[in-house]
Amino acid sequence: MNDIDAWVWWLVGAAALGIPLVVTAMPEFGMFAVGAVAAAVTAGLGFDVVAQVLVFVAVSVALIAVVRPIAARHSAQRPQFASGVDALKGKQAVVLERVDGSGGRIKLAGEVWSARALDTDRVYDVGQEVDVVDIEGATAIVI
Repeated sequence: MNDIDAWVWWLVGAAALGIPLVVTAMPEFGMFAVGAVAAAVTAGLGFDVVAQVLVFVAVSVALIAVVRPIAARHSAQRPQFASGVDALKGKQAVVLERVDGSGGRIKLAGEVWSARALDTDRVYDVGQEVDVVDIEGATAIVI
């Protein structure tokens, strides 16, 4: 295999690594593809197969070691949006039927919910606004 063939094969390898990157959305494949491109450049400059493989491994490992932690840190900083019942926590509701420690009804986000007071000694009368602090099953816990 001559030097021209080597760099072509490295580019074919880079393209082949790009396919699972697109299909699986695993960024590691992209890092391996960049390593293969670096090895193709090394082959194009006339270095032997050992040097090409070393460049491929070094570039791929370096990218994984550097880029993955940065990507993980950025994904951990993304704001998490509450959905479902978690989105209802902290919302205000209006009492439809007297709410106490044993039960009652509220209108929350346009729907009628069963509710009970967080403080069992507390009573909320019809028309009062309450805050939802938790959802247990189909019952809103209010204060």
